[in-house]
Amino acid sequence: MSLLDKRYNLSLKLVFIPVVLVLIYSFTYMIDPYSDIWSEFENGEVKCILLEVFIDLLLSWAILEISVGISHALERRFQWTRSPVLRFILQTVLTIVTVGCVLYLQHLVFYFIYGDVELTESQNMNVWRFVWVSIFVSVIVSAVHTGYFFLQRWQLSMSEATALKLKTAELKEIAMQAELQSLKLQLDPHFMFNNFSTLSELINEDPAVASEFLNNLSRVYRYMIQNLKKDLVQLKVEIEFLKSYIYLMKIRHDDNMQVIIQLDENVMDSAIPPVTLQMLTENAIKHNIATGNSPLVIHIICKEGYITITNNLQRIAHTIPSTGMGLRNITDRYRILSGREPVIAETDTTFYVALPVLNL
Repeated sequence: MSLLDKRYNLSLKLVFIPVVLVLIYSFTYMIDPYSDIWSEFENGEVKCILLEVFIDLLLSWAILEISVGISHALERRFQWTRSPVLRFILQTVLTIVTVGCVLYLQHLVFYFIYGDVELTESQNMNVWRFVWVSIFVSVIVSAVHTGYFFLQRWQLSMSEATALKLKTAELKEIAMQAELQSLKLQLDPHFMFNNFSTLSELINEDPAVASEFLNNLSRVYRYMIQNLKKDLVQLKVEIEFLKSYIYLMKIRHDDNMQVIIQLDENVMDSAIPPVTLQMLTENAIKHNIATGNSPLVIHIICKEGYITITNNLQRIAHTIPSTGMGLRNITDRYRILSGREPVIAETDTTFYVALPVLNL
């Protein structure tokens, strides 16, 4: 608790202590407005009245601390959400017993100040009335504090529910964009035409390679159908999918492109949003020249808690600039799923994206 919160709580207590005292006097007056107590207040010595009010203020402070303190103590082991009946019984009984003990201590204080004073029947009745009123007020304070506790919980749950709804809506929107972005492999006629053209040529030239090409092509589509709607997948599963995709690209680009994957086994059980590595590899192929003299080299490594995808930079002079949708999509998904964002950087010779390592 900060110093500001402590001062705020102290200010509240200084306000509520007199309120508790007023409640005690008010209920006592409502029960018997013609009691001797009030005539003693009118005709008694100022010094005695002030002393009695001071002691009653101490009692009010004790009632406030006891009622709130017992509620806080029980919340650690007997929460309202788990055992409400037991919590209600314990809180009520402990409050009554503890306030009763405090009232007995108050009696001892009066005994120490005034000595063994023999009370009349009316005075004795007033004492007992004061005792029961004090206990009743302590139960009221406990109930008010509990009501305030429930109000705070309700407000917190409502704000959390609202935040969760907003986050869910945002995640659905991002997931839809990711789905559309990755589904373009299925819907893009150029991708389809290029792969089926390659497959047609391979069937005539090398049926064995054609069969392997078709197997990898089916793995690519199967992975996307099975994992597209998931938030996270295991890195080793994503890598297997990426290898199938790389195989298709290698058949088309030969040795003009190289993808070097250097990941330790201990990172393979970590998590990654599906199709992320494929999207980054596709971006590198799409936006860079890949020839025999200037091959495109893509490195995938794990370093300092990040999976880094780096490629040598040799831009294709596009007439239409890139929209950056793929990188924005990956950034948004990481931000929503983990509160962290990838590091994207570019130098004169390289372009790299560092993805935070996530846990399933």
